[in-house]
Amino acid sequence: MAIPPHQPVLPFRHPHLSTIYPTLFRRVPPVAYERERITTPDGDFLDMDWSRVGSARAALVIHGLEGDSHRAYMQGMVRALNRRGWDVAALNLRGCSGTPNRKLRFYHSGATEDVETAVMHVHESSYRTLALVGFSLGGNLVLKYLGERGTAVPYAVQAAVALSVPVDLLGCADALERPGNVIYRWRFLRQLRAKVEAKAAQFPDRISTAAFAHIRSLRDFDEHYTAPIHGFASATDYYTRVSSLPLLPSLTVPTLLLNAANDPFLSASCYPEAVAARHAALTLRTPKYGGHVGFVQANTTGEYWSETIAGLFLQEVLDAAPVSVARP
Repeated sequence: MAIPPHQPVLPFRHPHLSTIYPTLFRRVPPVAYERERITTPDGDFLDMDWSRVGSARAALVIHGLEGDSHRAYMQGMVRALNRRGWDVAALNLRGCSGTPNRKLRFYHSGATEDVETAVMHVHESSYRTLALVGFSLGGNLVLKYLGERGTAVPYAVQAAVALSVPVDLLGCADALERPGNVIYRWRFLRQLRAKVEAKAAQFPDRISTAAFAHIRSLRDFDEHYTAPIHGFASATDYYTRVSSLPLLPSLTVPTLLLNAANDPFLSASCYPEAVAARHAALTLRTPKYGGHVGFVQANTTGEYWSETIAGLFLQEVLDAAPVSVARP
């Protein structure tokens, strides 16, 4: 794939500025979503926000850690895909839609059963062609889902894009402990503590906030909450079992993995160049700049570089159909 170079102006070559600026200052015209609530097999629910243009093809877009469908990066991608003739379903993971989910569990980096529920729901909504797009944690979910299912992915799923993805969560847990990442740790922990407090009020006999006194990092949070709530033995067990990196060789859907080389959240193991070099379905691009879910370089329509690239990749895959890696 010929990708136009990412050439941000000088300030946005800084990893932290390109990461923080879009979160605080990017203004995307609000998407007029139509919300649909779908029931999960375990009796919980997922809230899906639709932006339709009357297309026969749809993209399922999944946010990152403590995100939702209204984040600027989500709405920017939704608008870019709408502009290219895609209906878009923006998925809010469990507990992220503004309404607490029903179960003790919420979302996590390996909950591909919820991706499966969402994919099948969109697939059954009369769309002949589907694409998956995921940011950060959502990107890991997309890659893990596709890798787990291999040739059993629904044939309608023709392409995927994963952006700023911590494909090796154990390595990224270490990367987030770097001194320069303290502001991100504080922000995520503040949001995650609030989620646990809400769960403790909802299930006072099953969860406690007592462990807050011992939490100084995301690894600590995952050790005390994410892992035990979701059936993992420890944070290390969680990171090992849900990372998408070992599953990349099993991809059969044409997939673009876009990880900036200066992403402050990612470890060296999150740039699987050797896997991509011998893989017909995986395209890896590691531009020098971009930060984490940043890629600040707007075109005349206001699209960021990553949104333009995602649209180009999806169109290239559709134009090249049938896909290069055969599936039944």
